[in-house]
Amino acid sequence: MLPDTEIKARLDEVHGRLANALRRAGRPADACRLVLASKTQPAAAVAAAYRAGAREFGENYVQEAVAKRAELTGLGGITWHLIGHLQSNKARVAVATFDLIQTLDSARLAAALARQRSTRPVRVLLEVNLGGEASKSGVAPDETEALLTAVREQVEVIGLMTIPPPAPEPAGARPYFARLRALRDQLAAATGVKLSELSMGMTDDYEIAIAEGATIVRVGRAVFGERNA
Repeated sequence: MLPDTEIKARLDEVHGRLANALRRAGRPADACRLVLASKTQPAAAVAAAYRAGAREFGENYVQEAVAKRAELTGLGGITWHLIGHLQSNKARVAVATFDLIQTLDSARLAAALARQRSTRPVRVLLEVNLGGEASKSGVAPDETEALLTAVREQVEVIGLMTIPPPAPEPAGARPYFARLRALRDQLAAATGVKLSELSMGMTDDYEIAIAEGATIVRVGRAVFGERNA
């Protein structure tokens, strides 16, 4: 784990670069939120980032998030995002643990989440596999409207999320970010669902994602350093 002072310095740098990217894009200063991807990082690293001003954290695994939340009960005002694939049999724990599930990719999972809701629908993003990669989860772009139509009464779909294929340079992600934005606009027009969130962009390419309309970027390594094994 990096020292607290280094985590703060790194977080400040990311905030500065995020603000500059929004300014260059002519977007409002609050148009994009920073979610710190804290997979494999200890709870102490999350606490250090919290003390430095971070309030939104993304976890890939349900049980890891449960354990961290248990260690961080004294920290108020945290928003927890699930940014990894979710299996239907973990829906109950996921609903109790996360404020936003960014990786909905099937009607079956939506039904499982809906069975766990209490007073309000579960808030989700649809994960779109724009690169058609077999190694990644997510719904195919041409199946996204059908999925949205099927699940919109079960969960509260507030936007889209994607992880583009690896590219030699950050600019290689730009076409995928532009495509997700266009797909969001197309779906909103076709279904009438207000899809306000676009979760796209990570450590290497979040500034490009912001230029293409990201409202959430998921950054881990730039703040926490390399992931622990």
